[in-house]
Amino acid sequence: MTASPPNEVSASPPADAENELGFDLAKPVEVSRTRLLLGGFATIVLLSGAFGFAYAPKRAARAELEQATNARLQALPRVAVIAPKLLSSEQALTLPGSIQPLEEAVIYARASGYVRRWLVDIGTHVTENQLLAEIDTPEVEQELAQARAALAQAQANVAQAEANRSLAASRLDRTGKLVEAGVSPQQDLDQTQAQSVVGEADVKVAEANVAAQQANIRRLSELKAYSRVTAPFAGTITERSVDRGSLVSGGNVATPLFRLASTDTVRVFLQVPQDAAPSIVLDAAAELKIREFPNQKFEGHVARSAGALDSATRTLSTEVRVANPDGKLLAGMYAEVSLKLPRARRVFELPATVLSNDANGLRIGVVTQENQVRYQRVTIERDLGATIQVASGLDGTERVIQVASADLDEGQRVEPYVKKEATPAPRPSAK
Repeated sequence: MTASPPNEVSASPPADAENELGFDLAKPVEVSRTRLLLGGFATIVLLSGAFGFAYAPKRAARAELEQATNARLQALPRVAVIAPKLLSSEQALTLPGSIQPLEEAVIYARASGYVRRWLVDIGTHVTENQLLAEIDTPEVEQELAQARAALAQAQANVAQAEANRSLAASRLDRTGKLVEAGVSPQQDLDQTQAQSVVGEADVKVAEANVAAQQANIRRLSELKAYSRVTAPFAGTITERSVDRGSLVSGGNVATPLFRLASTDTVRVFLQVPQDAAPSIVLDAAAELKIREFPNQKFEGHVARSAGALDSATRTLSTEVRVANPDGKLLAGMYAEVSLKLPRARRVFELPATVLSNDANGLRIGVVTQENQVRYQRVTIERDLGATIQVASGLDGTERVIQVASADLDEGQRVEPYVKKEATPAPRPSAK
């Protein structure tokens, strides 16, 4: 049997197999070791290429993600900033008030007696010194007659005292001559001198009694004049409390006759809060609104202010006067008064989200020129909910952090940007 060459496999079938099948089998293909090595290497290359083709994009994406994450970690935090909005130099203020007459008086009886008649009733417009009522005063009339009689008696006493004074003067003259002649003693002269002095004093007493009686007559005459009750000023009778025959007593404040109010010009008292009190100036324009007259505005002006705050309410009492020639404004009406006052200081408006309130107080975060966070103390003028008005702490040039955050520390570097406001989409036009 001949030996097969090395590296080759014999593919000759056994003779018994050929005999059993009845035909000759094909010879197996002979594969060399080199081809086997090349085939295995090609397979490895194909598998490596497929793996690389599938893994490379994932690795690149992962590397890109890691790079972006590191960039975000190392980048400065971005914060939205806004500029403070300077409000108008005028401050609009609306305060409630009650309409009151410019002048109001309760009229009482000065003289005692019975009401003879009354001439006006509620709602009557009267002029100054117009007669309102008459009072019968019989007691005053009797006192006046008695005083006149006493005056006549006093005047008679003056005449009598003057006669006695003249008699004493003549006696003094005669006695003096007699004493000089040595006929009468010095004692008679002293006595007549004393009588002359007494006579002079009696005249002065009598004259004083006359003056007293005259003053009493004037008093009673003026008191009787009060039997005619007149209006102290022009206005409207708002109350009448007497009828004919009513007994009234002079000086009795428990029984008024009339109540008179002047409403040609009305006044409204306002309680201005402390923050607006320094801006109150005389003659400042005011606008009055009444619920019963929704389509009408009444113009007025600031007439005066108290000049000091109420220690209990910290408000300034202020009077506003409004012309009322047609009488539409009634005393006691509720009104809303609008004032436009000059601001005592610059006030800035900001959204409420900028405010930070912590243990350090009210503060607002701002971004400096070096892009560093700095917290600024501020004073709030007014809190309107969505916005706040800052009275102090800002000068208007700051870049204010729009949304306060506890993650931002003092001195931290940030990247500021101005947030653009979204513009509303235009409405489709109706066709």
